[in-house]
Amino acid sequence: MSASPSRRAFLAAAALAMALAACSKEGPRFRTSDVTGVDYARDFALTDHTGKPRTLADFRGKAVAIFFGYTQCPDVCPTTLATLAAAMKELGPDADRVQVLFVTVDPERDTQELLAHYVPAFDQRFIGLFGDAAATARVAKEFKILYQKQPGSTPGTYTVDHSAGVYIFDPQGKLRLYASYGQGPEVFVHDLRELLRAAAAA
Repeated sequence: MSASPSRRAFLAAAALAMALAACSKEGPRFRTSDVTGVDYARDFALTDHTGKPRTLADFRGKAVAIFFGYTQCPDVCPTTLATLAAAMKELGPDADRVQVLFVTVDPERDTQELLAHYVPAFDQRFIGLFGDAAATARVAKEFKILYQKQPGSTPGTYTVDHSAGVYIFDPQGKLRLYASYGQGPEVFVHDLRELLRAAAAA
């Protein structure tokens, strides 16, 4: 026996309602690149600017933003760190659940003391990380970071060309997002809040 027209209309309306409900349960919509599930940038083993050994697990429970650069970088590095500092201010209380990490690709010049002055100058909560040449090469390979010295007028005035994006991990320690250089603080604020909201709802 076929359904009556009113019954068919009801079923159609119910199906539409279910579809709309399903749409409302979509995952977060990010403004940076969603790289969930990639098989790199899984961890690091470095030393922070206070001399403490660090791995990604130390920051479990917080969203983590990692940027690679060097203290004598003339533009990209200070611009990115300033952008992340502005984002932390905009996040307000949510910033307590975010950790920004700066990994130097210039361990020859970026000593623990220098990182301890440079990195927290942008935000006291920021942490600088370093390793020897071998450790730097290992973590750069794991995160697919390219870096190369470019000679200066004297041996100590070289620059370092390097990849300039920000990796963002969720509070469970999984890499979720990649922000290319030049994103404004509002982009980081939006995506970090989405990650924090999703973690709280899980």
